Amino acid sequence: MKLSARNQIKGKVVKVTPGVVNSEVIIEIAGGQQIVSIITKTSAESLNLAVGKPVYAVIKSSEVMIAID
Repeated sequence: MKLSARNQIKGKVVKVTPGVVNSEVIIEIAGGQQIVSIITKTSAESLNLAVGKPVYAVIKSSEVMIAID
């Protein structure tokens, strides 16, 4: 599989919380940091996401906002 997105971060699923429509997926990446993603429940099921499964977080964005206090 090849993607145009440059931000492809390898990790493993540490938690999947299914909802009625969407599922929250928590991925642990190198250094113990976590990335949280909300995807459709159908997508989570079709990917067979489960704790311990290796996955990639693919981040594609045309803008990133930065804020300060």
